[in-house]
Amino acid sequence: MSKKHTPWLAILLLASPFSFAATAPEPAGGTLRHALEQPQPTLACAAPAVHLTGTERAALLEFYRQHAFAPVWQAGARLASLLEQLEQLSDDGLSPDDYQVATLRRLGQQANGQAAHADCADLLASHAYLQALRHLAWGKLDRASVEPLWHSPQVQPPPRPTLPTPQAATGLDDLPATFTQARPQLPAYANLRRAWAELRRQPLPDWETVPAGPLLRPGRSDPRVPLLERRLATAGYLGETAASTRRADASGERYDPLLVDALEAFQRRHQLQPDGVLGPATLAELNVSPAARRDQVRVNLERLRWLAREMEPTMVVVDVAGARIAFQRNGEEVWQARTQVGRPERATPLLKSRISHLTLNPTWTVPPTIMREDKLPEIRRDIGFLDTHQLRVLDYQGNTLDPHQVDWNDPRGILLRQEAGPKNPLGRVAIRFPNPFSVYLHDTPSQHLFDKLPRVFSSGCVRVEQVVRLLDYLLEDASPAQRARFEEQLASGRTRDFGLPQPVPILLAYWTAEADRDGRLRFRPDMYQHDARILAALDSVRP
Repeated sequence: MSKKHTPWLAILLLASPFSFAATAPEPAGGTLRHALEQPQPTLACAAPAVHLTGTERAALLEFYRQHAFAPVWQAGARLASLLEQLEQLSDDGLSPDDYQVATLRRLGQQANGQAAHADCADLLASHAYLQALRHLAWGKLDRASVEPLWHSPQVQPPPRPTLPTPQAATGLDDLPATFTQARPQLPAYANLRRAWAELRRQPLPDWETVPAGPLLRPGRSDPRVPLLERRLATAGYLGETAASTRRADASGERYDPLLVDALEAFQRRHQLQPDGVLGPATLAELNVSPAARRDQVRVNLERLRWLAREMEPTMVVVDVAGARIAFQRNGEEVWQARTQVGRPERATPLLKSRISHLTLNPTWTVPPTIMREDKLPEIRRDIGFLDTHQLRVLDYQGNTLDPHQVDWNDPRGILLRQEAGPKNPLGRVAIRFPNPFSVYLHDTPSQHLFDKLPRVFSSGCVRVEQVVRLLDYLLEDASPAQRARFEEQLASGRTRDFGLPQPVPILLAYWTAEADRDGRLRFRPDMYQHDARILAALDSVRP
């Protein structure tokens, strides 16, 4: 082997060594090409060395193929622009350290006239560049391993392309635009990113934990009140004027209206019942540390990078953690309402599907879990429970059975079904979409629960407020004759399935932090305990 390759091999170590004829001249770009064509290339100029996966190697090969395997970062201005963009990933909740920024600066300074250093720096810069774009466009984590989203066959996500974005190979001379185009083109992402960028530049506040104690209601006194006052003031919920008024009034340990207003504002911003009562749920959110709140924002920036790939111009979006639903048309939200979602032990699943049909005046067949855990104990106590709740006992063929002939201590081969009517828990309509969880959207007679927070009352299905308004949007493509048939069947009181003229995509998603256009953050309790798993993965996975 020619001595001229020795420095290169010292810097770019390959799992399978390659060699060149001693007398053969090296073609332009040949070093980069030969390096990338090895089965398991390792960039040893980084510390620690970067071991390329098959996907990363394929991306680099395609990237350099579009540049005739010539170095692309040896122009100082281009590399400087890349380093600047990598530093700005902090505003996306990503760590620049994960993209070899310090190593690239060092190699860029060492590469003067040394081809081996320059080539290795070029490969490492390209790897960092493509990884950064991939993480912005698709998310840093493999979502399936930390927060799976089930897809129906009709809405399977497309396979990931070799290069992370269409501009990856062509956008080197305008890197700010290339990075901007890679970011999710969602207002929710832009708002949360802006709020995070401002938040992370502020000193980390320090607040004391408010101890547990009895319910603190307005007008009462409690030794925790001064601590509560400091906590709310530190977070900006109690202005200096209000604090001065409390001092002037010598309010001390009295939970006065000024503090009640401040706590209600806190509760509204944290998806809690804004009743001004300091109870366990509010106390838990008050005592989340400032560092944990920042981590919560980072977690949700990652979630939005995933969700950006799921969005379609016209679709229904269920915000599970926020217990809300929205209809989007041409990318704009045109309607929203409150929902009731699954309790933590019966969580609403995360999925994407297509709404195919409606069930008008639905019957309700009691799911096995609800039958076992909720209904059977009531029936065993009083068999009259069946009549009171208009429940029929059926065999698997749909034949009616005499409930007095059933062994309720060991019932087998039976179903419980409630006929359509005002007491039916599905209300007047169920909105169906393919999924393996047997969940759907539906009306509900429990309208009073929409005024509660958090709204986690169901067994996994999603109860929708103002469901008739949602039906108007789902039936936008219906002809006048179809619409008349729908109205007639709904008014009949009889159970009927009604197919949508056009299936409508639906997404059931989960996020626990968001921001408005002015950068005001809003948090939700992580009722399904998903955040910790995502945070641990974000902090452990390295590109």
